Amino acid sequence: MTKSAIFTPVLIAGCAVLLLGFALRASFGVFQIPIASEFGWPRAEFSLAIAIQNLAWGIGQPLFGAVAERFGDRKAIIAGALLYALGLVLSSMAVTPLQMQLLEVLVGFGIAGTGFGVVLAVVGRASSAENRSLALGIATAAGSAGQVVGAPLAELLLQSYSWQEVFVIFAAIILCSLFALPFLRSTPMASRQELEESLGGVLKRAFTDPSFIMIFLGFFSCGYQLAFITAHFPAFVTEMCGPIDPNGPLAALGIDTTSALGAVSIAVIGLANIVGTVTAGLLGKKYTKKYLLAGIYTARTVVAAAFILLPMTPTTVLLFSLAMGALWLATVPLTSGLVAHIYGLRYMGTLYGFVFLSHQIGGFLGVWLGGKMYDITGDYTLVWWIGVGVGAFSALVHLPIRESRPAVQPA
Repeated sequence: MTKSAIFTPVLIAGCAVLLLGFALRASFGVFQIPIASEFGWPRAEFSLAIAIQNLAWGIGQPLFGAVAERFGDRKAIIAGALLYALGLVLSSMAVTPLQMQLLEVLVGFGIAGTGFGVVLAVVGRASSAENRSLALGIATAAGSAGQVVGAPLAELLLQSYSWQEVFVIFAAIILCSLFALPFLRSTPMASRQELEESLGGVLKRAFTDPSFIMIFLGFFSCGYQLAFITAHFPAFVTEMCGPIDPNGPLAALGIDTTSALGAVSIAVIGLANIVGTVTAGLLGKKYTKKYLLAGIYTARTVVAAAFILLPMTPTTVLLFSLAMGALWLATVPLTSGLVAHIYGLRYMGTLYGFVFLSHQIGGFLGVWLGGKMYDITGDYTLVWWIGVGVGAFSALVHLPIRESRPAVQPA
């Protein structure tokens, strides 16, 4: 594959699936206040629902990766899209916190079937070693493009429809991703040794390798920070941000409330992340991935600490969104590329799925703690500082990783 062949039908179709799936997933924070207001639920109740969604997504990721490698990528994506749509429709009928929390399991599994674990494995196998890092970055950026439109779309629809009707509309949208399936065909580019290795052998090799454990642990903070911000940042901005100048540039653009600013901030994060993930993919072709990852987590730590220490104004919200957005999913092409580089392409989906489970355990804690601590203390300060701490931990834990490939054990 030549450099001019980066934008293949497989990559474009994978981008379409990720864009639609992540547009919906990134919008759930917008529903925090409408749902809590309608039913009088404490903030922790819907937060727990989103947290369970994140955990189910993480548990489902290695499972869908294994299904894709055993039965085919497209069958895994079909199952994911159907579960996603079913979960959204049934969630629209929930009237108690427990119902909402249980039904978000279906949504979480649906996200797993249409998300990074399955789609990035398809894109990775269809890419040459030279272009793989960039292709993974472009596919990840497509998820960010979905985030650009997801939260503002939800905010716009909520002005005309109930949150229940918006959930049903979103269910129809995710089913549109199935139109991309005919193009998601990839020829395995794994080596002969990798093709001969059993799944059990590669899992044993990974789970006894300290580098894999460090990749697993390092991805925890990414999930904690991203899920917390996605779920709580719109409400955080709505309630804590300083007033918007009615004669200022934001009001001229139609952003005249802190609620609208909260939704737009998620879109700004997604917009900046398009640049950040593609840049990470490009840098991953030339530089050591573990050092790039350590640098990204360090930058996140600094940006998050600076934001919480400064008074929150519309300007600091937008500056934070731009800075954090540039670092948002930049870890994904580097982490998935690192897994493929060390352990090969044959079982990339399953192995990355296990690493992603750590990401989603972090996501569960970030979302749940956000709601729980808000109900206890009335703000998000403590949860935010925990995110700063785990970000610093991830920066350090990536440094000892060995990027050399362990010996392959034949089946």
